[in-house]
Amino acid sequence: MTLTVRVISPDKTVWDAEAEEVVLPSTTGQLGILSGHAPLLTALDTGVMRVRSNKNQDWLAIAVLGGFAEVDQDEVTILVNSAERGDKINLDEARSAFNQAQTRLNQVTQGDRLGQIQATQTYKRARARFQAAGGLV
Repeated sequence: MTLTVRVISPDKTVWDAEAEEVVLPSTTGQLGILSGHAPLLTALDTGVMRVRSNKNQDWLAIAVLGGFAEVDQDEVTILVNSAERGDKINLDEARSAFNQAQTRLNQVTQGDRLGQIQATQTYKRARARFQAAGGLV
């Protein structure tokens, strides 16, 4: 049996196809979904979700920037603030953005709470995109 997986952002549908398995970056850790999974609603963190399609046994990485996932009767609906397929991300640009975000995060002073929050969010987004593009394991 397979899962029907839909990844929907406000401006587009990023993925809508059958899959054998999905791994989601939930706010409590990685969450694997297989056919027959119990009904579930979970919050997603910024990170990389992985989809293993049944056409080929390769995994597709998708950078997701927060949202929610619902699992019900072998249908996985993922509503996210933003998402980008890893195979559509330029690896060199993602690496550069990741390095810049990491440098910025390391330079934020302890007393600058707002700066720390913004730098952390930028870092998490850049890291997710870089991972999805294949830059980090």
